Amino acid sequence: MNIKMIPLNTGKIGLKNTFFLGSKIFLLVFFLCLFNCKKEKNETAEIKQTPNSEEVKLDLKSLIDDCESQLEISVPKLTDLTKHPRLIETDSTEWEEVPNNRLVWTSGFYPGILWYMYDISKDEKWKQEAIKRTEVFEDFKTITEHHDIGFMMFPAYGKGYELGEKKEYKNILLTSAASLASRFNPNVGTIRSWSNKMHPRWKQHITIIDNMLNLELLFWAAKHGGDKKFYDIAVKHAETTMKNHFRDDYTSWHVLEYDSITGAVLNRNTKQGYADDSRWSRGQAWGVYGYTMVYKETGDKKFLDFAQKLTDKYLSLLPDDYVPCWDFDVASDPNEEKDASAAAVVASALLDLSELVEDKKDQERYYNAALKMLESLGSYKYSGVGKADAFLLHSTGAKSLGHEIDVALIYADYYYIEALDRLKKIKENGKI
Repeated sequence: MNIKMIPLNTGKIGLKNTFFLGSKIFLLVFFLCLFNCKKEKNETAEIKQTPNSEEVKLDLKSLIDDCESQLEISVPKLTDLTKHPRLIETDSTEWEEVPNNRLVWTSGFYPGILWYMYDISKDEKWKQEAIKRTEVFEDFKTITEHHDIGFMMFPAYGKGYELGEKKEYKNILLTSAASLASRFNPNVGTIRSWSNKMHPRWKQHITIIDNMLNLELLFWAAKHGGDKKFYDIAVKHAETTMKNHFRDDYTSWHVLEYDSITGAVLNRNTKQGYADDSRWSRGQAWGVYGYTMVYKETGDKKFLDFAQKLTDKYLSLLPDDYVPCWDFDVASDPNEEKDASAAAVVASALLDLSELVEDKKDQERYYNAALKMLESLGSYKYSGVGKADAFLLHSTGAKSLGHEIDVALIYADYYYIEALDRLKKIKENGKI
């Protein structure tokens, strides 16, 4: 091969041109490198570095034993079957009970806790207590006034069916699913969450991010002899929420108001967050849990991809102890309260997500993040052991409304024991 050599002009003009050409090339390479470095930094900043499993000192048996000892203390005190435990105020030690009212969304969590303790321990006394606490609100299966029938019935009757082999609960659950499905508006593509009478700020179709959790009841019903439309409604609700309820950075609004006829989004607001455009931490948690569950039920990869994006954003916002402030937009103020309930919800979701993703690094990342959350929640700072009858302290229900601030909450305990049950099964099966 012949290569023709081109002579280099070594005159003053040639040297000057060569110098400027070299300078331009150098500057071009420099800015390209700088751009790529910044781009790389920005792309990785969203993913929080999670600890190695060896670094997380998590004694699962001790955490489970703590939960059982707490129930040994609290259950004998909770004898009124017309009420259920809801919260423990900051300066109190015992559960404050509220009536099992059709409009009170938290009634299913206490029996759900008992079902999980039975599943973990296999102690018959917890099963009998769970049955007693579940069956007192069978009539709630016909609730059509709001979307919370999913929260109310599935932790109680659903877990009773799954964990307690109470197959006679099937028809109750199917009726409950039909009641929930009756609130679906095909013009909008979502289930209507709240009634306008109870929430007069909004005049038309209201959907809140919490509603993602209620879809589990519909998926269950579709698999257990219910109408196929239950599955279709759940998927459509998830798709519409995915389209409208999230910002470009994968954080969510709390409340959306839709035009009931056209389906157009009218307003994006909050009820329990700091501000309409702020990032209410439990709202972000509902999204992580909800889309992980939807992928688990559908196998549709678009939901897995979305669940991971929501999760990675959530993890990027967390403090060192992995327990968020009640709203991420006020987290810079050390005087703002934490929300252990959000951490419990996400810890449970991440254990599921760690088994659903295919990439080994993602499996380990989500699993280790869940362990870190549980380690913090089970630590002296957040544990109720020796201080109150709850599993967890330092949850915030609705600071913006002026109540349930820095308290124990029954649903924090529910998702915490669900996470411990899931972790126990993962360890027993050797999946991670």
